[in-house]
Amino acid sequence: MVYLPPHFTEDREEVLLAHIERHEFGLLVSRGAAGQTASHLPFLVARRDGQLLLQAHVARANPQVADLDQGGEALAIFAGPHAYVSPSWYAAGPAVPTWNYAAVHAYGEARTIRDAAWLRDLVGRLSERHEAREPTPPWRIEDLPERFLAAMLNGIVGVELRVSRLEGKFKLSQNRPASDRPRIARALARRDDPDSRAVAGLMRERDGLD
Repeated sequence: MVYLPPHFTEDREEVLLAHIERHEFGLLVSRGAAGQTASHLPFLVARRDGQLLLQAHVARANPQVADLDQGGEALAIFAGPHAYVSPSWYAAGPAVPTWNYAAVHAYGEARTIRDAAWLRDLVGRLSERHEAREPTPPWRIEDLPERFLAAMLNGIVGVELRVSRLEGKFKLSQNRPASDRPRIARALARRDDPDSRAVAGLMRERDGLD
């Protein structure tokens, strides 16, 4: 479990799913005979019969496949923007530095999938999602030679996580006085790094700040 002080807990499913969709390159963590194993993977969100699913694929040679073959609970972590917060931004002290960030943890039973049709559909949906951001004409899986595609699909194993629990931690200075939060958001927005500006945006969105 992630440490979730009430100030920072986010439990609205629509907010948690929007975060996962925005930060879909997650970290899949599982446990096996050799201990914990982790893989960085792009995920897709899906539903089947009302069940929330997270779908991805790993290399067939990845040692984590053996752990996932055993079933059991796995954890997918979706880290969002993060930024250092200086105590000099507070109206009053004493205070110490901290870090603001947003993250979602998804827990559930994992299963491996080797069915070629399932894998082809997954890779097709993944490529369509991300190729949509590229100039036209986009790359298409349908344009690959069948023999080449079959060999590529044979080199991966699908992973499907049946989500049983979502935990969101949006640490955005909610524990500070209301008068401090606009000052923090403005200071973050003045920085030239995307993460700081993204955290400022989350703070403004949550607090209804201009």
